[in-house]
Amino acid sequence: MKHINISTASAATVAIAKPIEQNTVYSRFGKRLVDLALVIVAAPIIVPVIAILWLLVRRDGGEGMFVQDRVGMNGKVFKCLKLRTMVVDAEKVLEDLCAKDPKVAHEWHVNQKLAVDPRITKVGAFLRATSLDELPQFFNVVRGDMSFVGPRPFMPSQQDLYDEAGGNAYYSVRPGITGPWQVDGRGVTTFKGRVAFDEKYGRELSLKSDIGYLIKTVSVVLKRTGH
Repeated sequence: MKHINISTASAATVAIAKPIEQNTVYSRFGKRLVDLALVIVAAPIIVPVIAILWLLVRRDGGEGMFVQDRVGMNGKVFKCLKLRTMVVDAEKVLEDLCAKDPKVAHEWHVNQKLAVDPRITKVGAFLRATSLDELPQFFNVVRGDMSFVGPRPFMPSQQDLYDEAGGNAYYSVRPGITGPWQVDGRGVTTFKGRVAFDEKYGRELSLKSDIGYLIKTVSVVLKRTGH
């Protein structure tokens, strides 16, 4: 399957396998209503926190926010927001690391992350450990690109890895700020291993399961087990 270039992804929809149909009342209507209710309740707390963290990130002279194309429901590509946790020239640094060390290149190819990543700033390490770097995705939820709970969004350039593993449940729901991989498999699975979490989430999607993941997320943040 040929996929689009990430540079043009923001105005496109990528080719996808037929997603699992979600026909329950909760998946079709209730989930979005719950998201909007949580937005109203949480906005007075979350928005000021995002502003404070943005100022902390900006102290090194770089941008406070990191914007990247991600694949969403039904293959629609959207601009995903995060607080910047890496040095300004992170992509160039990664290219150099992979070129100099085959082991690093292999680790990145398999996991799409590095266990020890020298690109992460001191503030960024804290934000990642507490998952606070994901907070700006609150605005993605407002826009309807994402949900509070759902599969972790991936980049268009990573789609082949996802499709090779046979995943399609991802495309039937909005990706989430938190979700099964984020709380149950974070840091211990390969990129392809994420598919199993997404398929399970798609099969078991319900208000009860979403509430469960939100509760687990609090534990992840307090224990600082993020990466």
